[in-house]
Amino acid sequence: MPAATRVAGFWTWKNLGRSVKAGQKGIRILAPIVGVRRKKDEEANKDITKQNERILLGFRNAYVFDISQTDGVDLPEMREVSGDPGENIDRLAAFLHSKGIQLVYNEKIAPALGMSYGGRIALLPGQSKAETFATLVHETAHELLHKSDRRTATTKTVRETEAEAVAFVVGKAVGLVTGSASADYIQLYKGNASLLAESLEVIQQTASIILAALEPSTAEEAATDELAEVAG
Repeated sequence: MPAATRVAGFWTWKNLGRSVKAGQKGIRILAPIVGVRRKKDEEANKDITKQNERILLGFRNAYVFDISQTDGVDLPEMREVSGDPGENIDRLAAFLHSKGIQLVYNEKIAPALGMSYGGRIALLPGQSKAETFATLVHETAHELLHKSDRRTATTKTVRETEAEAVAFVVGKAVGLVTGSASADYIQLYKGNASLLAESLEVIQQTASIILAALEPSTAEEAATDELAEVAG
């Protein structure tokens, strides 16, 4: 179904208040089979967060359905971020380059706005500057927080909550109007205030790292000051 836009399994649609229409044919996909490899006791005792390691065992056939194949309550629409990020997109891109993280634009990732692959970030082209910046911060947070051993100690809900919270903090700091966009996203992944509180320290640390990277360089500040003097 090349025209599919939002897909989910039968019971996921049920949980979202929608039901698959009678007679609809599922879209077959390959779903990962993930297992857990327990670490040796002496190794696990060194760090309680690294007791188990998730490993890919293979793939299996699974079936999903597009929203057009379902009936039920309307899904909430994500609110957009607005404002002008100025030079911050370029500054953040330069920061990623300094970390050896590649940034590309790829329309094939749609409907996702951004993807983090560990050493590479892909953004969907055609977004507004504000959305591009917010998405880039979100994916940068994933790269800094969730592409290491810490990933195995967190759930997808935790990871998405943390990344979007970082995007919210950074976006507000540079003057973007976020409205309820971040809250909508966090709720989409079943995040809540409790999860935010537990992750507050890493959210603050990661947001501080990104905001520091957005500070104009000394050379840039000097050039700006010189231009201001000329203009004055």
